[in-house]
Amino acid sequence: MISRTRRTLLAASAAVLAAGLACAAHAQAPAYPSRPVTLYTAFSVGSGPDVVLRILSQELAKVWKQPVVVENRPGGGGFIAMEAVAKLPADGYALLQLDSEHVSALPHLYKSRHYVPLQKFDLVAPLFYTPFMIAVSEQSPWKNVADLIRAAKTRKDSLTYGSWFVGSPGHLGGEWLASLTGAKMIHVPYKEVSQLYTAVANGEVDWAFGTIPSTRPVYDSGKLRYLAIAAPRRHPQFPDVPTVAESGGPAQLDVNSIVSLLAPKGIAPEIRDKIHADITRVLASPDVRKRFDTFAFEPLDWPLAELRKRLDQKSETYKTLTESAGIRLD
Repeated sequence: MISRTRRTLLAASAAVLAAGLACAAHAQAPAYPSRPVTLYTAFSVGSGPDVVLRILSQELAKVWKQPVVVENRPGGGGFIAMEAVAKLPADGYALLQLDSEHVSALPHLYKSRHYVPLQKFDLVAPLFYTPFMIAVSEQSPWKNVADLIRAAKTRKDSLTYGSWFVGSPGHLGGEWLASLTGAKMIHVPYKEVSQLYTAVANGEVDWAFGTIPSTRPVYDSGKLRYLAIAAPRRHPQFPDVPTVAESGGPAQLDVNSIVSLLAPKGIAPEIRDKIHADITRVLASPDVRKRFDTFAFEPLDWPLAELRKRLDQKSETYKTLTESAGIRLD
């Protein structure tokens, strides 16, 4: 029989050997990233989110000393990109750019699919925030949001607002304004953003929500006017444009989109935290902030807990709006 002392010595030796092997394996593991990283996006080439993602990729490549490639997978309401990336390893070498509507509205718009993005992906880093303006034709008689609401209540189901597709932030934002004010308006979806704001400028549709970069070309032509920004504060690029509350509308109306990077579910916390820290550092660069400012995008430095809180709040709002208005895409 093996003596108690011998058993103790053998157990201690085994523990030392195991610890040594673990240390050796850890020492041999290459630091992240040790090879190229791909940033997938649900947005099309040339869109605002795509352009700033390419700016980010260039800066991350400098920090990581590895190529960082952008791959566009637009279409299908975001499902094409999500379903492709969800199948990839959760090792940090495949990251996905989505906006808050992909994450927070999609589960309520496609209920029969039972597809909840945050069950398939982990949040890695917030990228930027963009608010929405209420835009009307320069020829519109309305001078403020109070005028718009008054007209909607007077015209009884004949006032129209446009958006770029059913379930978009512009569509859900319009439903939110209607629910807060008791106004009735008709939603008119367009296939392309450029068509939408040309239609607003020409009076084919009465008004629309729009981000600054998407409306800027028509606005700069003098054919579009901003009644208000649907945000708690004015935008520094348009200090003369009031908030919805200042313009006679409901103060609760806060229509915006938050764009983030996610990874397939199960990414190691240490890799996730490194990516978050490196992206936060890149977005703090004055040069990068200046380039984002071209699109009126506000870089974000939120911790992941704050990002999750904001996305959960949006999910609750979208759930209420889609249920009350009966908006479904499945």
